[in-house]
Amino acid sequence: MRIAIVSPYSWSYPGGVNRHVEALADELTGRGHELRVLAPWDPPGRLTRLRHRSPAPAGEPPDYLVPCGPTFAFGANGAVSNIGVFPGGVTKMRRELRAFAPDVVHVHEPLVPMLAADACSYRGAPVVGTFHTYSTSAFPNRAATLLGARRKFNQLRARIAVSQAAAWTGRRWFGGEYEVIPNGVDTGASPAGPAPASEELRILFVGRAEERKGLPVLLTAFGALIEHHPARLTVVGAEAGEVRRYLPDPEVEAQVDAVGRIGGDELWDRLHAADVLCAPSLSGESFGMILTEAFAAGTPVIASNIAGYSEVVTDGVDGVLLPPADPQRLAEELQAASEDRAELARMGVRARESARRFAWPRVAERVEAVLERAVTDPVPDPASRLDRLARRTGFVPIDGSPLVPARRLPSLDPQPVRASSRHRAVRRAAFGIAGLLGVALTFVAARRIGVDNAVTSIVRSDLSWVLVATALMSASLVLRASSWYAIARSALPHNPLRRRDVTSATMIGVLMSATLPARLGEPARAMVLARRSGRMRETLPVLLGTLVSQTALNIVALVGLGTIIVLSTELFHANTERLFIFSLAPLLLLVAVLLAPTLVRGNGSGRVARTAAAARGALLKVRSGLVVFRDPRRGPVAAVAQLAAWALQLLACFALFTALGLDHDPAINIGAAAAVLFAVNVTAAIPATPSNVGVFQLATISVLSTGFGVAAADALAYGVILQAVEIATAVALGVPALVREGMTWSDLRLQALSAAPVRLAPRDRRADETA
Repeated sequence: MRIAIVSPYSWSYPGGVNRHVEALADELTGRGHELRVLAPWDPPGRLTRLRHRSPAPAGEPPDYLVPCGPTFAFGANGAVSNIGVFPGGVTKMRRELRAFAPDVVHVHEPLVPMLAADACSYRGAPVVGTFHTYSTSAFPNRAATLLGARRKFNQLRARIAVSQAAAWTGRRWFGGEYEVIPNGVDTGASPAGPAPASEELRILFVGRAEERKGLPVLLTAFGALIEHHPARLTVVGAEAGEVRRYLPDPEVEAQVDAVGRIGGDELWDRLHAADVLCAPSLSGESFGMILTEAFAAGTPVIASNIAGYSEVVTDGVDGVLLPPADPQRLAEELQAASEDRAELARMGVRARESARRFAWPRVAERVEAVLERAVTDPVPDPASRLDRLARRTGFVPIDGSPLVPARRLPSLDPQPVRASSRHRAVRRAAFGIAGLLGVALTFVAARRIGVDNAVTSIVRSDLSWVLVATALMSASLVLRASSWYAIARSALPHNPLRRRDVTSATMIGVLMSATLPARLGEPARAMVLARRSGRMRETLPVLLGTLVSQTALNIVALVGLGTIIVLSTELFHANTERLFIFSLAPLLLLVAVLLAPTLVRGNGSGRVARTAAAARGALLKVRSGLVVFRDPRRGPVAAVAQLAAWALQLLACFALFTALGLDHDPAINIGAAAAVLFAVNVTAAIPATPSNVGVFQLATISVLSTGFGVAAADALAYGVILQAVEIATAVALGVPALVREGMTWSDLRLQALSAAPVRLAPRDRRADETA
């Protein structure tokens, strides 16, 4: 057969899909088929480095590869995909397909633009699609459906999935029938014979330094392991600097070798020399080719019990499956492996036997059979012109088979351990009460004022000034991030902090504060940054202390706002002086942080004393976050940036007066804007509702109506628009930052577990042997 294989990913940058395509192409060529691979290609050069932020590996494309344009690197879901997005690549692919005139076209990852998605509609030969991805996220899959993915896939003559997880994704979101044919492995590529003996437990990790791959979890567990057992960790796929960001402890770093990207014989040598391969991914794995390669090298695996991995590893036979994001359990399994090398060796023997299931000759034979059926199986003629049109446009399968719709399916991932039903009920009740409180407060205000009047004021507002206020709010958040960067650099001078990481954490914190009550965004942003700045349990308390530093600067800003109010208005002669009582809350927090380590003593040797000592140590780390005020270089930078952020927010509040036409009132001046900003920030010290809904509007009405004589309807409209601007800014800046992190809130919660201390107790081997 003349077979054309289409891949949407750059051939220049190695990846799982193209490794699969390359091995399959070699097998099919060896079986006598004439073959072409059409894929993007990025030649070495400055433009490639610019588009990918890294140079393309040197090398020439194989003879069967037809380069179809360059690619861009896109980061999403915690990974980087190098995808061709240039129309010229699609044009060349179509031209080459017409010239080659294949008997069948085999498209990999049909969902990915632009080459693969376009090739699904090729009319010159039957098209077969292979699906590699496992995805449970509703939004991207539903968006793909709206853009026509189901109709594209109905134009495929057959569908292959590399795993049950990939088949689940197709059936759940796009419908259709899938034949599961796993990724293959070259069982003869690994060196033969046993690996050299070593007193150290040789652990291997293969993957990029991504949260989703679980490298921080492994490093946390490894740090606990080496306290009791000699061990060495080799990280393939990440550079030393990337690993150091997660593990700055020099003692642990000395036992970690980061060798960067390697492949071919060198990777096989590493797999063969390792005692165990660790794959602690959090989620999103479709198959795990590296697991089968470890099996082929005779190396057992310790992997997360997630979809994609659980169908490769047989727990207790050729490896161990454990819950994702559980560094304590991972450390315990590594300890058991270090102490029982005989069982580890037996697992290695069984792993080689398991690898035979995935041998490339067997896999290629099954793929070949599907391709042949697509060419030879008869297709019934359309019953009518309408049927022919429906087939060509993808509304029904192109081969006339019955339409199989998408359907809800139970998750393949193991169910996480949930909190008790009582705790869940209490949590839901608390959120429900908070939401009802916000709605009730807004309803009371609207009823007294008149909804129609408030809506009229909102509709008449000047959109251009609203956009100006939004831009000022956005700029203020960037300045707040700059201030926090200076504070954090001063508190953690030896940690690898990056400005963009601090900015992302700031935006995620703002997004969380805008959607949840009780200012949960503050600890959330500290946690996000702690994941990228070293050992989480060491850096998180310090970063929490840096938030206290920002709180101190915020107190200075509130004092400044109060000064502006006193000098330019008569507000504090009215009945709003009670706001000053609430403004004491941040000051009390600052005093508590300064005095707590002195008040908490760790004297004695009992359990309470040990707890007190641990608490005092954590509080001292929190207090170390205030060191910026003794830093003559970064202290002024932090103060200026934070106070400038408040100034921009003040201008944003005044811009909204102009948007509603209130600036024509002589009483409305910069002091009125300062009063509003003061009120909404003081009442938001500990908000009871998400985004302080209800309380926010009442505070605005109280200040503007009581102190400045603004009509209640206009004051309510002002409060609604001001809060809408804040929420829109939080979403516009927070969502891209969250996407950059490549983590869902659920993953973020799981990763927080690695901040908990991991401790291993030394085992008594003689007692174990006696037992």
